[in-house]
Amino acid sequence: MALENLSLSVAAGEFVALLGGSGSGKSTLLRVVAGFERPDAGRVVLNGRDITQAPPPARDVAMMFQSYALFPHMSVRENIAYGLRRAGAEPRAIAARVAELVALLRLEGLEARRPAQLSGGQQQRVALARALARRPALLLLDEPLAALDAGLRERTGLELRALQRRTGASFVMVTHDQSEALALADRVALLEGGRIAQVAPPRELYDRPATRGVARFLGAANILEAGGPIPLAPETPAPAYALRPERIALVAEAPPVNGVRAVVEEVAFRGADALLLARPAGGEALRVVLPAGAALPERGAQIALAWEAAALAPLAA
Repeated sequence: MALENLSLSVAAGEFVALLGGSGSGKSTLLRVVAGFERPDAGRVVLNGRDITQAPPPARDVAMMFQSYALFPHMSVRENIAYGLRRAGAEPRAIAARVAELVALLRLEGLEARRPAQLSGGQQQRVALARALARRPALLLLDEPLAALDAGLRERTGLELRALQRRTGASFVMVTHDQSEALALADRVALLEGGRIAQVAPPRELYDRPATRGVARFLGAANILEAGGPIPLAPETPAPAYALRPERIALVAEAPPVNGVRAVVEEVAFRGADALLLARPAGGEALRVVLPAGAALPERGAQIALAWEAAALAPLAA
């Protein structure tokens, strides 16, 4: 995917997540910053230095790949030390830095093992230690948690965030997982078609999406058109509004505005909550998320729905 008219700044010590669908340009942007691809126009600037034409080894940037790319014939200790040895660091300094990272990433006792003898979570930590070994100003992570199962992924993600805070390094992480991006990043940049559709802190991005595309991608919001079949009384005039499924409530009687009667088409219990698809007369089905323990209507039931005016997030496009 080509990048087009894209500008993104990352502050020192900031954790930024790049989020978007397949082909949106996330990994291409990462590779341009790392130096594996050259842009046709524009610049890559790090700490005030233009590194657009600099080869990857000459950039103060490290990249952790989704596959981890560990050297299978090397031990954990040798994998972590690899970049330092290539840079010509003193053996004593290398040993001290490896020991520091082994302790930081809880790899004690694994130093002599090879990657095939490690679990997925252990390999991930070794790859992270190797990326951090030279203390890069910027660490790029391409789907670093994708190979882990759900439980380990969540725990490792929180450990990654804690590690980023301890080291003070700037992290830019590519992910397709919305909850992962929202939970870990200081800011999230959502890419569409090689452009940044919106960049904002996680809560702002979720509560106030700028466009229909952002609203639909992030959390699958309902899109309500001004002047459409559902009567609206928003706080701010706009051509359309995003309405999060969890902001809709089941009520005894639908109000004249910011509410509607609908027929339940589907009911899906999801453990922590339940998802309803409810279709109002003449309109598209609404996604409604009810909390765990709520009484669930049957398919085909007539229900009344309502929401607060503040729940209608105005969309610019």
